[in-house]
Formats: sequence, C-alpha cells, structure tokens
Amino acid sequence: MKAKSDKNAAGSSRWVTCPACKEPALYSPANPARPFCSARCKSHDLGAWASEGYRVAAPADPDPDDSQGPA
Repeated sequence: MKAKSDKNAAGSSRWVTCPACKEPALYSPANPARPFCSARCKSHDLGAWASEGYRVAAPADPDPDDSQGPA
C-alpha cells in the first residue's frame, strides 16, 4: 500500500477505499492496481470473479404452465 505522504507527489490524485480490504488506496496513474490498494487485492478480486464468487442476479425463468394463458 502506498503511504499517504505520496499524495503530494502524485499531484491532484485522491484517496479511495480499496474494494477488497477497505484500506485507503491512491487513485491515480501512480497506482497501477487502482482502485485497489495493491496487486494482491486486485488479484484476489479477479480470483473471486473467476471462481464465480460474485454473481449477478438474473430474472427468474417463467413457469412453463403460466405461458399457456388462462384455461
């Protein structure tokens, strides 16, 4: 993780919360792992996506009996 004293060296960059570990992360071109604080957190997040740890909800399939209309 980069020290907060690097903020002045990075110019007009800002600090955000790392989505993985919740630590402060420098959001600027000086941090190649942005928005993460480190390459480790970035890889951990990628691994969670690859192993389907995160899922996007999909609408439920309609019941086949309902598609025929009223009886």
